[in-house]
Amino acid sequence: MNTEKKFIESIVEGIQEKKGHGIVIADLSEIDGAICKYFVICHGNSPQQVEAIAGSVSDYIREHHGVKPISCVGLGTNQWVAIDYADVLVHIFIPETREYYDLEHLWEDAVLTQIEDID
Repeated sequence: MNTEKKFIESIVEGIQEKKGHGIVIADLSEIDGAICKYFVICHGNSPQQVEAIAGSVSDYIREHHGVKPISCVGLGTNQWVAIDYADVLVHIFIPETREYYDLEHLWEDAVLTQIEDID
């Protein structure tokens, strides 16, 4: 398995650790002009859960890959946190904000992979 896939699996594990919902991986790697290779999109049911998911993802990536994000924006806004790992952008929303921005369909040529929620 290639490094990007392992990296994304670690992100998914970090999301699942805090019971994030609706995980979607958008593969943008074949789209000219895309800002990165992958989006990993999910939501939490509350602002506190969104922040907990962001912390968990950052911890998982640091522990398993020794990488810190290039940037992390949105902490404290209670709506949307974006974590930038260069080739992979992680988007963590509250449900209403996720529905409004609809990132899954913004890049309509992306290949989407949905990850089943765990209970």
